[in-house]
Amino acid sequence: MNNFVLRVLVTIIGFTTFFVFSLPPVVKIGAIFTEDQENSAVELAFKYAVYKINKDKKILPRTSLVYDIQYVPKDDSFHASKRACKLVDFGVQAVFGPSDPVLGAHIHAICDALDIPHLEARPDLESEFREFAINLYPAQHLLNAAFQDVMEFLNWTRVAIVYEGDYGIIKLRELIRATNSDLEVHLRQTDLDSYRAVLKEIKTKEIHNVVIDTNPENMPHFLKGILQLQMNDYKYHYLFTTFDLEAFDLEDFKYNFVNMTAFRVVDTQDLSVRELLRDMAAFRLGRPDLLPVLNSSYIQAEAALIYDSVYVFALGLQTLEQSHSLAYPNVSCEREQPWDGGLSLINYINMVGLKGLSGPIEFKEGRRIQFKLDLLKLKQHSLVKVGEWRPGFGVNVTDRGAFFEAGTTNVTLVVTTILEQPYVMMRSDPSLVGNDQFEGFCIDLLKEISSVVGFEYRIELVPDGKYGVIDLETGEWNGIVKQLMEKKADLAVGSMTINYARESVIDFTKPFMNLGISILFKVPTPRKARLFSFMNPLAADIWMYVFSAYVLVSATMFTVARFSPHEWHNPHPCEVFNELLENQFSLANSFWFTIGTLMQQGSDLNPKATSTRIVGGIWWFFTLIIISSYTANLAAFLTVERMITPIENAEDLAGQTEITYGTLESGSTMTFFRDSMIETYRKMWRFMENRKPSVFVSTYEDGIQRVLKGNYAFLMESTMLDYVVQRDCNLTQIGGLLDSKGYGIATPMGSPWRDKISLAILELQEKGEIQMLYDKWWKNTGDTCQRNDKGKESKANSLGVDNIGGVFVVLMCGLAFAVMVAICEFCYNSKKNSIREKRLTNQQSLCSEMGGELCFAMQCRGSRQRPALRRECSKCLNKVAYARDDTKQTSLSPVLPNSP
Repeated sequence: MNNFVLRVLVTIIGFTTFFVFSLPPVVKIGAIFTEDQENSAVELAFKYAVYKINKDKKILPRTSLVYDIQYVPKDDSFHASKRACKLVDFGVQAVFGPSDPVLGAHIHAICDALDIPHLEARPDLESEFREFAINLYPAQHLLNAAFQDVMEFLNWTRVAIVYEGDYGIIKLRELIRATNSDLEVHLRQTDLDSYRAVLKEIKTKEIHNVVIDTNPENMPHFLKGILQLQMNDYKYHYLFTTFDLEAFDLEDFKYNFVNMTAFRVVDTQDLSVRELLRDMAAFRLGRPDLLPVLNSSYIQAEAALIYDSVYVFALGLQTLEQSHSLAYPNVSCEREQPWDGGLSLINYINMVGLKGLSGPIEFKEGRRIQFKLDLLKLKQHSLVKVGEWRPGFGVNVTDRGAFFEAGTTNVTLVVTTILEQPYVMMRSDPSLVGNDQFEGFCIDLLKEISSVVGFEYRIELVPDGKYGVIDLETGEWNGIVKQLMEKKADLAVGSMTINYARESVIDFTKPFMNLGISILFKVPTPRKARLFSFMNPLAADIWMYVFSAYVLVSATMFTVARFSPHEWHNPHPCEVFNELLENQFSLANSFWFTIGTLMQQGSDLNPKATSTRIVGGIWWFFTLIIISSYTANLAAFLTVERMITPIENAEDLAGQTEITYGTLESGSTMTFFRDSMIETYRKMWRFMENRKPSVFVSTYEDGIQRVLKGNYAFLMESTMLDYVVQRDCNLTQIGGLLDSKGYGIATPMGSPWRDKISLAILELQEKGEIQMLYDKWWKNTGDTCQRNDKGKESKANSLGVDNIGGVFVVLMCGLAFAVMVAICEFCYNSKKNSIREKRLTNQQSLCSEMGGELCFAMQCRGSRQRPALRRECSKCLNKVAYARDDTKQTSLSPVLPNSP
């Protein structure tokens, strides 16, 4: 009994729940299409979505969808309102369409008043929140962000935006506002009758980047205008706002390498999408009343969005069924009484998230904020997917080569250049013509780039032979820059420096070579070795100080020895009571002691007193340091040939006026000094600007010849300087780099070749081919000079007479001086002895005394002994003379005056 009651209660609760939380067995929906959409892909997608939901029963197992389709004339809002009220009377719980912006606004006003969900698939141009609207079309501000990201990726600097109708400018207004200040935007409104005029104006203004927002039905006429004006070549890039570019015939554009880019919302490469399109095509075949409006590989964006909108509505019903019941709407346009269940239903629809035919779907306040756009690019065979864009992630280009692809385009570019070694040079063979008459680093680089990117070229020399600099008074450019600005050349190849002024009027590729400004100067003449070079290790004032110290120490030694009692000693130690004391440090001996220790030879004089030993020790320490320093520095001065340059860096140049300096006229180096804010460089510019005659040169060769003449420094790029220095040993680089910059290939502003060539340069750099070209033209040409690095410490020169000949001169002078002193001593002693002998014996004359002494001195094998000289001692009363015996140094023997 209890079990029976329990089963009854469960059954009652189940039925109660079913009736309280369930959907009606039939849910009516309505669709409004324009008359031109009857039996179209949009209508087919709507019908197939309803058919599939009713057939699968996975989403709404107990409910079926029933639709009512109304067709209205385009731009007829009155009839559209009548058709909408007819759907309301039919009891629809949601209204789909139309895609026309004018009709859609009126239909939404009715749905909003009656609280009936309105699902759309059209561009939403209204900024206000619409409570009962669900729009499957991606939010317009996100689409504008996608277009902006593509333009930034393509580095567009000038763009023309072509739109139709007043709604076009409203749709793209955020795109115009979001563009940065560097992008030049030209807005042009057009229609079916003015396509050709607008395109012709764009062509005349040389605008090569165009954003096209036209009605899909007018697109063939617009494309025809492009063909008629011959704007279908590689220079032009068209960005279409339509999602259906694949639906148009682009056969005439595929093989001219015209750039066409667009987005699509349906990824036809997805397997689930392909399967769904096949089923939809099969559904069409089963309905003979439907025209063949689609195939198994493509579907229009609006059709896909309508299909997804039906599924969004069904999922909203499924979610609502779990917690609410849905009553039939009992509303009418006449009563304007809102439907009670409409608010709940629209809230549940707004929370739906799924992956539909048009990609991931999410909503916020009725606007779609989650989707994926495939980026399409026209190639030779068809439109292909080259990337994608997602909100919050930006554009992700997976095939960059599609925008910068190589290939044989049969395009001949005009390349302007300037003759400059080793970048661009003329061959010596006069029979060569065309591109064959040029050679050099940039010519080889241009060949490599053309083979990678895919183009032919014709080289022309710039008429005025200048790179290009702006005239501050007139604001006009000259040289290569002017050629590019006037579109007289497509590329500029050479030692073209990238700087701010040039970049503001032309475009540059990625730099193919990095460099800086440096100073070219003539190698200074080696200083001729002097006879007394051995004195160079010490400065002249140091030599004077050493001599003064020598005199001072000698005098101090003599004075201290005279005062110290320990320096006085008995000359005759055997005579204990001898009152005669001697001091070894006489004035002459003091000088001899000092000079002996200075020359590291010593002497037989040794200090005995503490005071004299202190003087001697300090002098020995002094001589140790002086001699060691002199010896260490002597090797460097005698064995290494030093080059003394009058300048070492830019500061030295700016701080003097004797050596003039200049740059290449109308070059980037001149612009660098002219516009620099660094005081040193500004001072140098003032000097160069006011110097007469002019310090600027027209070519690098003129600057190099001026440097070789002397007293001139040439400021030039380091790469060119390196090339010149390696070929002329009379030239050298002074200091380091004054700045850092690069050489690039210049193009006109907005040129489509810039990014293609930049990628080619990066590829060549990664492969090392640019470095090989550099080695070929800088190092392996065979005409480099063999520079002897005499200034390096590791390569010392052998010493010659010019280096140390002064030592021999000093030696000879010293020997001559010693001989002269000896002669003077000889004459003086001979005269003194002759006077004494004459007074004692009255026999010896000066001549005979000198003759005897000379004969004895000239005896090569003479005895080491000689007769003692008779001396008269004033202290000896008995006139006793003493003679020193050479054999016994300590004994003295008395000699009588008359003894033999």
